[in-house]
Amino acid sequence: MDFDFAHYMLTQGRKGKENSSRYGKDYRKQLAEAMNMNRTRILAFKNKPPPPVELFPSNFSSLPQDKPANSKPQRHIPQTPETTLDAPHLIDDYYLNLLDWGSSNVIAIALADTVYLWDATDHSTSEAVTFEVEMGPVTSVSWAVDGSHIAVGLDNSEVQLWDSTTKQYLRTLRGCHRSRVGSLAWNNHILTTGGMDGRIVNNDVRIRSHIVNTYRGHEREVCGLKWSASGQQLASGGNDNLLHIWDNRSVAPTQWLHRLEDHTAVVKALAWCPFQRNLLASGGGGNDRGIKFWNTHTGACLNSVDTGSQVCALLWNMNERELLSSHGFTRNQLTLWKYPSMVRIAELTGHTSRVLHMAQSPNGCTVASAAGERLNFWNVFGDPEEVKPAPKEPFAHVNRIR
Repeated sequence: MDFDFAHYMLTQGRKGKENSSRYGKDYRKQLAEAMNMNRTRILAFKNKPPPPVELFPSNFSSLPQDKPANSKPQRHIPQTPETTLDAPHLIDDYYLNLLDWGSSNVIAIALADTVYLWDATDHSTSEAVTFEVEMGPVTSVSWAVDGSHIAVGLDNSEVQLWDSTTKQYLRTLRGCHRSRVGSLAWNNHILTTGGMDGRIVNNDVRIRSHIVNTYRGHEREVCGLKWSASGQQLASGGNDNLLHIWDNRSVAPTQWLHRLEDHTAVVKALAWCPFQRNLLASGGGGNDRGIKFWNTHTGACLNSVDTGSQVCALLWNMNERELLSSHGFTRNQLTLWKYPSMVRIAELTGHTSRVLHMAQSPNGCTVASAAGERLNFWNVFGDPEEVKPAPKEPFAHVNRIR
């Protein structure tokens, strides 16, 4: 870093030989001392370097100094429900599915023998249908993708279809099951039903002979059914602790693609990931308490988390990599998890009994949870980035239903 000294060190050898006849050893020693050239370490640590010069004042930029310019502000998660509704006579049965939120922003909830509708837009309540005692109680409800037609499973093994707009009865699906129908799942015009008899049936609601496929794999009640977003794979969970993956593209669609036996209790909670294809989350009952993640293409279990309590329902955040779970014994809470680390983000404890049912609003930001005789609404997923348009109507020729 001292150019004079560096030049001397590079040239003194050669010049020493050239000038040896002209200058003696004593002369060269005196010259080196005079020029302070008797050093041996060039990059030596001495005193601390001077503080750096601040080219711009600290308040020059309006951006925070400890955060990157593109960082998102931390989302506030309310710890109390924004709305609470009374839900008297909600049946306390882990194996039933009594709550669903349709694409038209209307909630359907079954209370004993009656299905009620609550419009989240104008907060109006109406009664959709009440069944006779010998037919009920209602054991499952599920909206069709159009948000106007609703399927209702009954304790007497039948399934009825209703038009929620006109409150008109459309048809009854018979012969699918021998006992109550506790789970329902739509795949366009196909309504899949799961019963206490362990059978899973695909029903084409457009035709008179509605039964098109029957899946046999469960030995006890089928209490969880979910079609993937593509409509190609069906996940089913049962009271036999089994989780099955069915693929309707296979040569034998009624033969399971994967039979997964890792859970040690009933499998009811199922949720397909919205941002990663072939990723399924499943939850186990009281003796299991775990959430498991599956690659449904290979059947591999990717991760397993012990939640410490009965898992009743699962929902994915549509806008962030997060998963919401609802629980029974012992805390009856909702837990928000960060995926894939599965770190707890928040716990919501507004219920005093097990949270058996959850449903998500069409825009993805609000969650309804049902427990005991209460229906709570949580703004847990924040504001949606984009509201997706409602899917096309599968009942375009509703007058042809027989």
